[in-house]
Amino acid sequence: MIDEPVEETRDVDGAFPRLTDAQIAQLAPVGERRLIQAGDLLFRAGDRGYDFFVVLAGKVATVADYGTPDQRLIAVHGPGRFLGEISLLTGQAAPFAAVVVDPGEVLAVPPERLKDAATQDPALGDLIVRAFLLRRSILVGLGAGLKIIGSRFSADSRRLREFAIRNRIPHRWLDLEGDANSEELLRQCGVSADETPVVIWGDRVLRNPSNAELADVIGLHDAVQSTALYDLLIVGAGPAGLAAAVYGASEGLMTIAVDGVAVGGQAATTSRIENYLGFPAGISGSELAERATVQARKFGARLSVPSEARSLARRDGHYVVGLHDGSEVEARNVVIATGARYRKLDVPRLEELEGTSVYYAATSMEAQLCRGDEVAVVGGGNSAGQATVYLSQFTPRVHLLVREDDLGVNMSRYLADRIVRTPNVEILLRHEVRELVGEGTLEGLVVENLETHEGRRVDARALFVFIGADPHTDWLGDCVALDDRGYVITGSAAADGDGERLALETSVPGIFAVGDVRRGSVKRMASGVGEGAMAVRLVHERMASDGQPVPPLDL
Repeated sequence: MIDEPVEETRDVDGAFPRLTDAQIAQLAPVGERRLIQAGDLLFRAGDRGYDFFVVLAGKVATVADYGTPDQRLIAVHGPGRFLGEISLLTGQAAPFAAVVVDPGEVLAVPPERLKDAATQDPALGDLIVRAFLLRRSILVGLGAGLKIIGSRFSADSRRLREFAIRNRIPHRWLDLEGDANSEELLRQCGVSADETPVVIWGDRVLRNPSNAELADVIGLHDAVQSTALYDLLIVGAGPAGLAAAVYGASEGLMTIAVDGVAVGGQAATTSRIENYLGFPAGISGSELAERATVQARKFGARLSVPSEARSLARRDGHYVVGLHDGSEVEARNVVIATGARYRKLDVPRLEELEGTSVYYAATSMEAQLCRGDEVAVVGGGNSAGQATVYLSQFTPRVHLLVREDDLGVNMSRYLADRIVRTPNVEILLRHEVRELVGEGTLEGLVVENLETHEGRRVDARALFVFIGADPHTDWLGDCVALDDRGYVITGSAAADGDGERLALETSVPGIFAVGDVRRGSVKRMASGVGEGAMAVRLVHERMASDGQPVPPLDL
């Protein structure tokens, strides 16, 4: 039972809106009215496929770690309010429980019927999706959901935390070195410190699980149908891949997208995107990725994470992508959207400190780890600039090291101007890192002025590296033509005498490349999204020319 006060939670920025009588009446035909009593559990943490509940009378509380000593009240919902969060739309496990505190009545709507109703009424759909996204942010901030216990110096602990953060999985991190409750919790679970990291999810204890095992537990992983022949297989779920998934599925193609890490790609690690069309106030990369995920699933696309592609081959007139777990996905057409991977600094001992002090993304996890310490950012592009602005909110000083003599050479002017106006950012133009100082963890950097060749020490407990990326094409082997830098060649340049190629088509008919992985791409998120959408139109053209059955194209 809930012993805390049961006043209804105040709505904050649309996270807990109230449905109108008309909206409730619209949902009533596809739902079931149920009487509820105090203490009833409408769903538990870990439940998948739970119903969408609208409170008609009484009050219902959402609770993290319900029934444990760590039980925490999230929100209390009265008449007109609805329960759930984004997991209800994506098929993931619920990160909290819903318990009745005052008797009354609810309307229970199955998820699939909710999606249909929301599609018919865009205003209702927008209201629910926005509330669910805001609630996910609240849960992430509260540390609701699963628990990860381990050492901050453990590479596996960092792997699990990165996976959870990249996929916006609500979780609580318990550091063996800094949290007194961690050892007590391990004792309760019968786990020794040597067996960490562990993940606790309800009554389940996972000892150092793989990313795939963790994804299965929370319902993040869409199982690949090994016997299915997909119309469209998209490898990579960054902005370009997600766009292809949305348009492919919405236009009737049996579509699946696979990614080895998380939906959203590198864009999902960006704290704020301010120059993306349609979002004048800006939007975080993770929220944009979540919205695209919901959109793709709404149209029937499957999204499988983590599913890392290891090979691509042609078999019996179709294409087969081999995955990291030994399984295969077969499709008539393939879109390569694997983007690029971060470049590393050429300095001694870099790998030694990558698990503890060197980072290639600036998310909330890194910001919390570095709170109160000076940090250094290396790079002169937008990613480095966005990381600098974000980190400046958490650290006393950010040292930004740029090889160029002007911050605006490779960075958007609005971002460069903002950095110049940020008082706790030191800009070091024409500087490079020469040495990492510290044992076990970073204590500082030795940097060189490229004009005077003078060296100096910069105090920093963390180093963030944003110096570009190389195309992620090593898994392709010699299946499609690449240029001398490893980018996929597309269009007329990819034709090798066996017929013309469509604009984004590779040297192999039916295989397309979009986004940062493609030679000549603009390397901007908006252009990647455009190419992903365009690729689906070209897939229809290729299918028609090859005599494949083609769903009607909605022009």
